[in-house]
Amino acid sequence: MNLCETLQWDILSNGGVVQEMAHIANGRDTGNCVSLLRVNSANSSQSNMLILQESCTDPTPSFVIYAPVDIVAMNIVLNGGDPDYVALLPSGFAILPDGNAIGGGEGGSLLTVAFQILVDSVPTAKLS
Repeated sequence: MNLCETLQWDILSNGGVVQEMAHIANGRDTGNCVSLLRVNSANSSQSNMLILQESCTDPTPSFVIYAPVDIVAMNIVLNGGDPDYVALLPSGFAILPDGNAIGGGEGGSLLTVAFQILVDSVPTAKLS
């Protein structure tokens, strides 16, 4: 998966420029990696956000998982701090083959999409 193509659909970038700060290969395929992305947005509320992303593809599954991360918390971890204090709400998608093709035709695929969103712990709280 091309990083530029990934960023076109990523709502977290909100039209901002995304810069890959770190790229850690995970296997032989260069697309299988963990990346730390920085969103350079004109919106000041997003300037303190990084995106931690893992992508992987092989003959069976393919997936992209990402989570917004506070830049201050990530800097603490990168400097040897405790990672337990970094809040992660991963979202992403997985693509899996839908079994074998019947009668020599092409098989289908299953797409699973998952999102995690932080909401108030009080059920009656007003969402804004």
